[in-house]
Amino acid sequence: MVGKKLTSFYGVKEFLDTIGDGAFDIVKICEAKPMVTDEEINKKLKKFKITEIRAKLNQLHYRGIANYERTKNMKTGWYTYKWHVRTKRVAELLFEKHKEDLEKLENKKSFEANYSFFSCEKNCNSFPFEVAAEYSFRCPGCGNTMNLIDNTKRLKDITGKIETIKKELIELKVVA
Repeated sequence: MVGKKLTSFYGVKEFLDTIGDGAFDIVKICEAKPMVTDEEINKKLKKFKITEIRAKLNQLHYRGIANYERTKNMKTGWYTYKWHVRTKRVAELLFEKHKEDLEKLENKKSFEANYSFFSCEKNCNSFPFEVAAEYSFRCPGCGNTMNLIDNTKRLKDITGKIETIKKELIELKVVA
C-alpha cells in the first residue's frame, strides 16, 4: 500500500469499528500476514470469543473487505477457513468516506470563518451571533453571560484535518 499500512490511515479505525467492535483489530492482524485462520486471530485477540471473531469476519466478508479460502481436512471432515483482507476494497470505501468528511469539514470551516461565536465561561455550548442574540447573550444551559470567543484554534484544527484528508485522498486514489 504505497509504503503505508492501511491501518495507519486517518479515520480507518473509526470507519472499521462502524462495522463492529474489534473489526479494526482483526484487519490489523490480517494485514500483517497474507492468510490467517480465525483460530490465529483468536490467539491474538483474547478479548473476543472465537464465535465473535467468526461473526466479525463474516461481517467484513459481507462488505467485501475480507475474503477466505476454505479447505477440508479429509481425516476429520472439518473445514478450515483462511482469511485475507482486500486492502483495495477498504481503500475504495475509505476514499468515499474521506470525500464525504472533506465536504463536511469544508462546510464547517466556511461556517466557522463567516460567523462570530459566543459562549459562557463554563463553555456549555457555543452559538453563532444570531442564536446568541436570541438568548439575549445568556447561556441557556447555565444562565451566565455569553462572550465572544476566538475560534482561530478551531479553524486551525479544521484546516489541519482538511489537509490530512486531502493528502490521504491522493494516496488512496493510487491504491483504489
